[in-house]
Amino acid sequence: MSLEVDWSRPMWPPESARTPDGWQPWLFRVERVLPGALLAVATVVTLGVGGHDARWWAITGALVAAAALWVLGTVVLAPPRLREQPAFALLTFLGVIGLGSALEVRDITFLIFMIFAFLAAMRLRPTWLAFAALAVTSLLINTLGNGGPVHALRERPAIWITIIVVQTAAIGGGGLLSTAIARQNEERRRMLDDLAAAHAENEGLQRQLLSQAREAGILDERQRLALEIHDTLAQGFTGIITQLEAAALAQDEPAEWQRHLESATALARENLTAARRSVHALHPEHLDSATLPEALAGVAARWSARTGVPAAVTTTGVARPLHPEIESTVLRVTQEALSNVDKHAAADRVGLTLSYMDAEVTLDVRDDGAGFVPGPGPGFGLPGMRRRVQRLAGTLHVESEPGGGTAISAVLPAVPAPPEASA
Repeated sequence: MSLEVDWSRPMWPPESARTPDGWQPWLFRVERVLPGALLAVATVVTLGVGGHDARWWAITGALVAAAALWVLGTVVLAPPRLREQPAFALLTFLGVIGLGSALEVRDITFLIFMIFAFLAAMRLRPTWLAFAALAVTSLLINTLGNGGPVHALRERPAIWITIIVVQTAAIGGGGLLSTAIARQNEERRRMLDDLAAAHAENEGLQRQLLSQAREAGILDERQRLALEIHDTLAQGFTGIITQLEAAALAQDEPAEWQRHLESATALARENLTAARRSVHALHPEHLDSATLPEALAGVAARWSARTGVPAAVTTTGVARPLHPEIESTVLRVTQEALSNVDKHAAADRVGLTLSYMDAEVTLDVRDDGAGFVPGPGPGFGLPGMRRRVQRLAGTLHVESEPGGGTAISAVLPAVPAPPEASA
């Protein structure tokens, strides 16, 4: 962000002192009190010095009263929005510089009040007018006590011009620089506020997304259980009933009766195992006491022990706690992918890679099995995985070909775990 000067804005008050409704209250109070205080101090000092006749005091008192009334009308009682108008600011300056000059001619101590003219000059727009007013104020303050501007410039022009130029440049340049810095700081503050608002909005959207995903996950589990009941338990019970009915018809043939009874018993055990597996899959208890990489390694090890197919797990990047919905989805995708390998791939080996990146976490599952032609199918596995991932604003990619194995890649946002979950 570059430091740029806005030549269309007044040098006073600084941008950091402004609010949507006007100035900061403290600055408004200070500027209302300042000119009156300077005028009072100058008057008291003049009274203390004394040495003037009654006529002098009458004229000076009238000028002091006029200056006080001018300050009261244009500074103390005038609302801030009116004072910000260019024409009113110019009128205020002309009154202050005119009355202040008249008072300084009467007594040099009134240059104390003339100091306020610098502040009034910095309110003027455009900037060239403010610099001209600063130069005039500097000229009058420095020369009225030395015979006036004409006399001073005639006697020592180089000295007085140098003083006026340096003073004008210092006050005006400092005002421009402070205003530019204040505006830059205000822009930075607004940018930080916008970023904070965007971050808060993003967190809110993430929470909403995760809540919706949780609800959708419950529906998915219900659909999965319905399919499993239809595909395994219902078919198994049908087979049991068929075997028991066949055993009833073969009561006169002990060997045949025993065979049907043993088949029914085996089917019942298989159904019990399938029912336990369905209930077991309702909650990823592997994550209750282990990190996500440890849970994946445990799932892969148990799967290898059951199927006899080696499954290697690799973790890249810096592992960190993620939101429970994210970790649960990664684990579910892993379980479903390994289940598909067991059912369909006839693979010799499987590789799983969990990768932690700045904004994403990815899971890659590759096997060297039979492969297939990707496309819509009747199964629940791939569509279910895709729905799980997409509900968390993730993506699922499947690459496969007959005889070439299969690669499944799930990409999810790396939403950090909430404090209560990671504590």
